[in-house]
Amino acid sequence: MTWKPRPRAGVDHLALPLDPRRGYLLSLLDGTLDVPTLAALMNQDEDEVTAMLEDLRRIGALESLLPEPAAVPREASVPEPEPCTTTQDEVEPEATGAEEDDPLAAAKATTHRQLFELHLHRRPQDERVAQARVAVEPDLSAWCFDPTAEVIRAVLENPRVGGIHARLIAAHHRTTAGLEALGGRPAFAQDGGVRRALLQNPLLPPGLYRRLWSSRRLLDQFLVASSRDAPEQVRAMARDVLRACFNQRAGEERAELILTTEGRCLASLVGLTLDSHATAILCRRTYTSTLLVQNIARWSAAPPQLIAHLRRQDLVKRNPVLRQMLERHPNAT
Repeated sequence: MTWKPRPRAGVDHLALPLDPRRGYLLSLLDGTLDVPTLAALMNQDEDEVTAMLEDLRRIGALESLLPEPAAVPREASVPEPEPCTTTQDEVEPEATGAEEDDPLAAAKATTHRQLFELHLHRRPQDERVAQARVAVEPDLSAWCFDPTAEVIRAVLENPRVGGIHARLIAAHHRTTAGLEALGGRPAFAQDGGVRRALLQNPLLPPGLYRRLWSSRRLLDQFLVASSRDAPEQVRAMARDVLRACFNQRAGEERAELILTTEGRCLASLVGLTLDSHATAILCRRTYTSTLLVQNIARWSAAPPQLIAHLRRQDLVKRNPVLRQMLERHPNAT
């Protein structure tokens, strides 16, 4: 039976060390697409997609690299015990460690929150500010749950403050002033864990998001805009930043965004245009993806040269629906 990979339940995808291609591949997985289909969607060889799936399994993002055992004939499984066993031995300790770290971190955060709520939060604000500025553990981590920006600023001024405290603030604080104070510390703002936690915080200020993400690649911005783990407010900010940055980037990067996302990004780029460089790059390709051609055909700003190039593709000539969509495009000549 053909394997149809699916993501591991309960895993925070934004917390995984993913590059844009593997992040996009993970976003496609829903348990209904097999490897050949995924390869066609990504315009990649099946071997390359399989290698990326192997990487995703190594970091604990997938249920398994192999189909269910019941689907594998017993005769076929007998000659290959050693390779399979070796792979599991190499990977399982790492995956198990990742599974154990998350509950441990959650338990510690819960304990620190309880400490704040039971013993610290009733104190006057001036006293909380003064104590947060000189606190040591475990009180220092507990002060990260204070709801006032003044206390958070005091925590950030504490000489003992570190990355773990910055991540707690990014994940749990709910005032824009406190989050802006965190973003004003370059060492913390560049921390990957802090960035991932901020993306899941519904109170992330638009100005802070722009400072942290407007310099990132368009593909990275699109992954945030389409992430299921980010709140809708953050996804909306990501779409705005993506639109603002699109026309400022080189043609290669814009073409890469369209091709890598199979044109899904074009729904967020209505009203924007492509320059001649990006158009020339897209016109040099041979198209084999129905989805990509459909998305370009639905984009009203698709250049006339690109529409004409698509109409000459064998895929389009064999598909009357695609041919009709391109013939009706406003830029069709």
